[in-house]
Amino acid sequence: MSVNSYLSKRASDAVLSSDEKDSITRSISTLQTRLNGYFGTDIDTHFRFGSSTRETILPRKMDSKSDIDYMIVFSTGGYIPQTYLNQLKRFAETYYSTSEIKQSSPSIILELNHIKFDLVPALDDPWGAYKIPNGSQDWRATDPNDFNAALIQKNKDNHYLIKPTIRLFKYWNAQNGYIFDSFALEKWIIGQGFYYVSTQKEYLFAAFDNIASNGSQTSKDKLERAKAIVKKVRELESDGYPNLAESEVKKLIPE
Repeated sequence: MSVNSYLSKRASDAVLSSDEKDSITRSISTLQTRLNGYFGTDIDTHFRFGSSTRETILPRKMDSKSDIDYMIVFSTGGYIPQTYLNQLKRFAETYYSTSEIKQSSPSIILELNHIKFDLVPALDDPWGAYKIPNGSQDWRATDPNDFNAALIQKNKDNHYLIKPTIRLFKYWNAQNGYIFDSFALEKWIIGQGFYYVSTQKEYLFAAFDNIASNGSQTSKDKLERAKAIVKKVRELESDGYPNLAESEVKKLIPE
């Protein structure tokens, strides 16, 4: 197997299985019913957003922090975010008393056996789409659909290799202690110009070539190790050692 074939396979492995998708769908259906029953007219709408709607979410076997972002838009404004976060926490405690529930601003995290939900309170924004918490006291504007559209177009314009590149990079990120914020990493990747590349290997390696760490020394060391692996793989392929190159790339993206 070539390096490119191996990386293409791992990118495919990083897609949710049918069983996982079915399980998530059932959990969302239950969540929706319970939200409607608990809040009634106090909420305008609620829906899934984030990486699970973009096909860049990883299976939990590849990312223990993999979660479903779920927005709950309240019908009555005028309160600080913490007021709505408290309401969501009480909702979760009512229906999911045996599950782990905690606040991690701007959301309430509800961890079930097979998936984790990030319940995000929101308000309609007259100047945009929605307002979500910016900490416990303030709000910030967001439009979750804008990024999705940008990613779809970027993926289409780049041989449909942007989404699998994101999945591979997110897997590496999870394996290395989450050096980068997951959403920030996705935004960075779709903001890159990928020139003279056409294969999965070339897209992933170009991303590693261009990214820089602004974190701790440990984070910088891990990223430098990744860049060194990419360089070594290229050298081995150039010297005619495809099997050694494949073994080397597995240090970057493990089996």
